[in-house]
Amino acid sequence: MNLRTLLLGTCSAALLCGIANAETLTIATVNNGDMVRMQGLTEAFTTKNPDIQLEWVTLEENVLRERVTTDVATKGGQYDIMTIGTYEVPIWAKQGWLVPLDNLGADYDVDDLLPAIRSGLTGEDGKLYAAPFYGESSMVMYRKDLMEKAGLTMPDAPTWEFIADAARKMTDRAAGINGICLRGKAGWGENMAFLTATANAFGARWFDEKWTPQFDQPEWKNTLDFYVKLMNDAGPQGASSNGFNENLALFQQGNCGMWIDATVAASFVSNPKESTVADKVGYALAPDTGLGKRGNWLWAWNLAIPAGSQKTEAAEKFIGWATSKEYAALVAEKEGWANVPPGTRKSLYENAEYQKAAPFAKMTLDSIDAADPKNPAVKPVPYVGVQFVAIPEFQGLGTTVGQLFSAALAGQMTVDDALAQAQQVTTREMTRAGYIK
Repeated sequence: MNLRTLLLGTCSAALLCGIANAETLTIATVNNGDMVRMQGLTEAFTTKNPDIQLEWVTLEENVLRERVTTDVATKGGQYDIMTIGTYEVPIWAKQGWLVPLDNLGADYDVDDLLPAIRSGLTGEDGKLYAAPFYGESSMVMYRKDLMEKAGLTMPDAPTWEFIADAARKMTDRAAGINGICLRGKAGWGENMAFLTATANAFGARWFDEKWTPQFDQPEWKNTLDFYVKLMNDAGPQGASSNGFNENLALFQQGNCGMWIDATVAASFVSNPKESTVADKVGYALAPDTGLGKRGNWLWAWNLAIPAGSQKTEAAEKFIGWATSKEYAALVAEKEGWANVPPGTRKSLYENAEYQKAAPFAKMTLDSIDAADPKNPAVKPVPYVGVQFVAIPEFQGLGTTVGQLFSAALAGQMTVDDALAQAQQVTTREMTRAGYIK
């Protein structure tokens, strides 16, 4: 046996040995475009880290939330990395359910994270408990050609009155065009994310300063009435089943004149590989009603390590890679700068190549910066959160109320009945939990 053969045999044995001894990280994530793209690019990570293998559990948003909540609360250890939102991070960190991220790598540059996003992921001890994969607010995405055909010009900062008028004028059911597509699928992070943010603009709030539910107040009646009537007049059929992904598909296929949703969708609706209307899309700030609040939310999908994981070192190494500048550069190389996960790093918005490739970049950053989680409503509130209420009980409450409002949209109950039941169930739960004395 010559030296070259011996060396090759040794290298092969070492490689096989490395794979045999590899740790497998189980990652629970949401089935949206950016996360699916990440899965397709992870060979760049595993090639450099052959001792780490990845197993993906990709779930619809509501199902993901249910499963990871159960696992983290029981310290079941089913997942080594979880995709969780801005709502969960501070609550779960306080419960001791998450591992602090103290070693994301020498080049990670945590100070480059946008302050609005970073603050929501930082515990009371000042440590980072999740790393943002992408951040978002919400905005209007609209068809410029249909807006022009309707004889209208979209303002940079529209009112809800303008949006409703434009939606009705742009609707052409015979041509398969709905004037507006909005979330209707029940869930605290689905229809209630949109409706809570919208309610802020209408002067509504979940609770007053004494934690008394406010669904029996005229501001909520105005919000839900407006929404249901608008969707009946200008929305798609079966809207009560449509969440983010369903509305994205409708818009990309040319079936929506306007869509008000997450800023992260901008790269998908403007991508000619995925969208039939990519060259016709314009952007505007989320609408207001003149009361001083816009319906723009603040959110990030983040990667975190549950306390039940036995593979925290490998998990943190992966999170450091997936939320790094290096990963952003990889996406830019493979998919173009416009498709880099948005809303997390200052350096991205200072990058001239990104600004040129992403006409929605400034609108996204402005929307994120304008969101105010500590003062989300027109009237004072005792809670933090724009499109959610940052208390543990909200996850169940938001979903229950979301089911009632989805039923009202579907015509299965009246707006008045939905609000009355929302008031009743929320009051009962808040009394049981000790918020109402």
